[in-house]
Amino acid sequence: MATNKSIEDKLREGRNYRQMEVRALEDQGEDRYIVVGYATTFNEPYTLYSEPGYRFDEVVDPAAFDDTDMSDVIMQFDHQGRVFARKSNDTLQLEVDDHGLKVTADLGGTEIGRQLYEEIKGGYVTKMSFGFTVAKDSMEREETPELVIITRRILAIRKLYDVSAVSLPANDATEISARQYGEGVVAEVKEEIQRQAEREAQREAIIARIRLMKEV
Repeated sequence: MATNKSIEDKLREGRNYRQMEVRALEDQGEDRYIVVGYATTFNEPYTLYSEPGYRFDEVVDPAAFDDTDMSDVIMQFDHQGRVFARKSNDTLQLEVDDHGLKVTADLGGTEIGRQLYEEIKGGYVTKMSFGFTVAKDSMEREETPELVIITRRILAIRKLYDVSAVSLPANDATEISARQYGEGVVAEVKEEIQRQAEREAQREAIIARIRLMKEV
């Protein structure tokens, strides 16, 4: 038997993908191939989906990584294929600081890793995405006559799977995820607003009938 899932449940299903920037370190010597970036930043809302009258934002709480499983995170390209760095062999380091989750990767262990480093250094690859699942979040709504803003705050990330250099400013995984999440939330908000309008209309109709009865 199918069950009705809340927006929070739908958002937690499967892996999420979000994008940040990655860059090569300068002045590190000819035999060093280190890149750094932030998988995410804290308390900085970003828009996942928008349409006229509606916007879906997301923000990561500073405590989101307190209990995250980061036992064997890998670095890939576009979330697939070869592994360029890995936490378990110390070529990938993850550090939670006041700004966010900092990623430092040594790409010098393989030929393709060194090639990726050169592409990052040359500015051909500038974005980093990370794959994760959510353990806990909250939803807030701010409404004006012109705009409804839904803000999802990620309170706890269950598992971090990978960090990936990505080829496009908006890769397919990120775009699809954002669209699905945003459209789902917006659809539910529209339905709720419609229900509120119907309840208000019913209330006004009842008040009108009571007034007529008093006048008779």
